[in-house]
Amino acid sequence: MLLEKYTGMSEDALTLQINKYADRCVTNSSIDPDLYDTYDVKRGLRDRITGKGVLTGLTEIGDVHSFDIVDGKSVPCEGKLYYRGIDIEDIVQGFLEEDRFGFEETTYLLLFGELPTAKRLENFNQVLAQYRTLPTSFVRDIIMKAPGRDMMNLLARCVLSLYAWDENPDDTSISNVLRQSLSLIARVPLMSVYGYQVHEHYHNGGNLHIINPDLNLSTAENILRLLRPDGSYTHLEAKLLDLALVLHAEHGGGNNSTFTNHVVSSSGTDTYSAIAASLGSLKGPKHGGANIKVKQMFDHMKDTIDNWDDDEEISSYLQGLVDKKLFDKSGLIYGIGHAVYAISDPRAKLLKGLTEKLAKEKGRMDEFQLYQNVERLAPAIISKGHRRNKVVSANVDFYSGFVYSMLGLPDALYTPMFASARMAGWSAHRIEELINAGKIIRPAYKNVVKKHDYIPLTER
Repeated sequence: MLLEKYTGMSEDALTLQINKYADRCVTNSSIDPDLYDTYDVKRGLRDRITGKGVLTGLTEIGDVHSFDIVDGKSVPCEGKLYYRGIDIEDIVQGFLEEDRFGFEETTYLLLFGELPTAKRLENFNQVLAQYRTLPTSFVRDIIMKAPGRDMMNLLARCVLSLYAWDENPDDTSISNVLRQSLSLIARVPLMSVYGYQVHEHYHNGGNLHIINPDLNLSTAENILRLLRPDGSYTHLEAKLLDLALVLHAEHGGGNNSTFTNHVVSSSGTDTYSAIAASLGSLKGPKHGGANIKVKQMFDHMKDTIDNWDDDEEISSYLQGLVDKKLFDKSGLIYGIGHAVYAISDPRAKLLKGLTEKLAKEKGRMDEFQLYQNVERLAPAIISKGHRRNKVVSANVDFYSGFVYSMLGLPDALYTPMFASARMAGWSAHRIEELINAGKIIRPAYKNVVKKHDYIPLTER
């Protein structure tokens, strides 16, 4: 091996050395947990008692409402989500009642702060359609020549690569950033699906299908068209994917990936770097990767329990999860509970209705019933083991993984679909950060190590 030839160190020896270095990292970088209380550190930028996020900025884009103030105290309430001040339930009801796709309308609202007229929406769709293509040779040179094993890493690399095709990449004027944002909103779904197709071909021996988008179709329709070899899909399938995109498009300025976008944008960097940073955040299993965990947990559950309608058997399994004895032994029931919502997540409620319709269409009502049973039983089991009797409910990830499964989306595309939706929110927040440009975001970290003298090398 080249390593051994030039350094005299084998791969095994190198690994052993790295492990020793890691031990030193752990020994010399571990901070006494009690010090966080001593200095009242808001870990995760949250209040350590209430868990409420620390106020670090203002926004007019998304608003999450999960509690009311009653007699000076925070009281959990039914969750509400607002896009530009409009209840997400009203937005969804509006386009579903008219049997329209809603993601493009929602994107317009998030970017420009108002609902479009029919004419403006038509024009906006035409603008997105113009960007719904990739530069010449991009698929061949960027996606096909270096197919990664992780779709989110590949997606981030694709976004960064688009910088090279942009004739004006560093201009942070609002008109230029808006142009870049619209192109990314249109292109991220394409790069996600193409990346998966190439990945399957090179790593799993699958057939390679690169289908051009239809500029007359919606974002959701094009995703399904590009993903399936025959390009076919039902209207209900497209409507449900569109709904999922709408519900994932925005969730306030404090969620990890959007806050990352604010932090990076505050430095004055380019759009591609800011979005790539958000993609890196979203990749994390504590954020955008949660719906994959829900699906994997249910796959294990279905293999473990015999009767999907037996409350006692399901409860026993859920208790095993909480006791860190089953599945990944994390102690978590994935898809139940949220950092902000308590009594209910409005996105989960909205998604559940169409999920049931698709489950009937797909003949998977037995699985849907299992999801309902878990949603009903899990909160009490979690609350029982929590020292503060925490109120929890199903979050949007609880049903979205099941939706993607019924749509035939592979696990590898779950988080890229989240990213495709959240591009709308990230873009709106980046523009808001630039318009209201203040200081670079720089919170404080207190150093708690004891000072000591430098020791010469010969005396160590």
